[in-house]
Amino acid sequence: NDMKLSIELVNEFANYLCREEKSAATQDKYLRDVRAFYAYSNGNEITKEIVVAWKRNLVEQGYAIRSINSMLASVNSFLDFLGVSNCKVKNIRTQRKTYCAEDQELTKAEYMRLLEASKNNEQLNLVLQTICGTGIRVSELRFFTVEAVQSGEVTVDCKNKTRTILVPGKLKNILL
Repeated sequence: NDMKLSIELVNEFANYLCREEKSAATQDKYLRDVRAFYAYSNGNEITKEIVVAWKRNLVEQGYAIRSINSMLASVNSFLDFLGVSNCKVKNIRTQRKTYCAEDQELTKAEYMRLLEASKNNEQLNLVLQTICGTGIRVSELRFFTVEAVQSGEVTVDCKNKTRTILVPGKLKNILL
């Protein structure tokens, strides 16, 4: 490509977004993300490798998957604008929620019986409430840290897929 990233190119992109009549919020968001990418790239040549490295860096910094995918959309739009679409990167895949057959689900009565049976074992009781209240797998329990529960969302990274589990308020209070 032999195209070096420069503040001039970022400014041209800002003008382009304006001409395209993007909302002020969209312009701000895109430019914030593109400037972050520019700072990361250190004014180097634009390559697919540097975009992939930036994506990896965002993951390592602990950004939420939705946030990373949103930043990638901004930068991919910038790369299209520059005519280097071959440098664009894919979003991080997240798993869609799949629902199981009803005959495999616990009834409310069965769930209440399990909670009653586990009432003398606080840890088991909380594990059951967590699994039943969020639909996670047993292997995903280890991602339920104090910090994650406090934030109300737990990022689960299993089987090469990352997904965000929302922790209902009531469960959050019980666990904390």
